[in-house]
Amino acid sequence: MFTPILAMHIPDGFLNVPVSAVGWLLMIVMVGLALRQTRHQLADRQTPLMGILAACIFAAQMINFPVAGGTSGHLLGATLVAILLGPWAAVLVMTSVIGVQGLLFQDGGLLALGFNVFNMGIVSGFVGYGVYTLLQKGLNRTPLAMRTAQLASAGIGAWLGVVIASAVCALELAASGTSPLAIALPAMSVFT
Repeated sequence: MFTPILAMHIPDGFLNVPVSAVGWLLMIVMVGLALRQTRHQLADRQTPLMGILAACIFAAQMINFPVAGGTSGHLLGATLVAILLGPWAAVLVMTSVIGVQGLLFQDGGLLALGFNVFNMGIVSGFVGYGVYTLLQKGLNRTPLAMRTAQLASAGIGAWLGVVIASAVCALELAASGTSPLAIALPAMSVFT
């Protein structure tokens, strides 16, 4: 059920300081909300699953390749975690994974960490989970079709979550003056 979808990492120097500050503020607010939400939503037996998912996603995300416009791409698991544990738990798992990647392996940068977490952990997770949930409600509920619909919904949700997060990344790069939107958006998404 891990969907091979690509994501973006913004390196340090690609976002200016004011844009980076907005990213950090968004990340801090969302992680605070996630901590509050998961405290009441997760059972004790789900906490080890968060760690296991973080380890698996961390390993999968270590495979990087360059993407046009100067960023890198890799597999992303925010939608998978959101489907299994909820979108707020996905925020915490992805924050820990992206934080370790940025701080220990210089995958992305410290200034860009706020928007890297926001894009790959928050936008991707919530969009993917929302699409998955909407598609599940609208699809046929016969036993055979349920499993197929579940897998298709997860794949579509993960794909759309990453495409939207990539488009948001293009907007951030344009706001920082790093890459014009006319160049960054087509390179980062398939909607143009």
